[in-house]
Amino acid sequence: MSTLQWSAFALFALMRVQAQEIDWNKINSNTILHLIARQQADQSSYGSNIIQMGDYNNAELSLNARTSIVVKQLGDFNILYFINSFTDKETKAAVTEQGNNNMIDITGSNSISDGIQINVKGDNKMVFMRNY
Repeated sequence: MSTLQWSAFALFALMRVQAQEIDWNKINSNTILHLIARQQADQSSYGSNIIQMGDYNNAELSLNARTSIVVKQLGDFNILYFINSFTDKETKAAVTEQGNNNMIDITGSNSISDGIQINVKGDNKMVFMRNY
């Protein structure tokens, strides 16, 4: 190997990298909401922020380029379908699912749904929302 390759190898081998600042042994139902609140999403730019804590959660998003959405799924077997790719208007939304086996299906966006915040708490809940 050349000197440059050995230098790069030595750099990566000796460099201390800390991937996460969370002590996963201290995560429980009392501390998780505090951790999520600490990670407040900045909705001033477009994009999506998805936090999933649990097993078998699914978020299927079909977004236009001017959509900003924050999704939090806390629990198991939660599903979110969010489709607003039919319009080019700016849209901001926040969806939180707390519990197990919840389903939210949102299609379209309009002036009424802009800035909407949907919070579902409990188990086996379904929300269907159509915006045309």
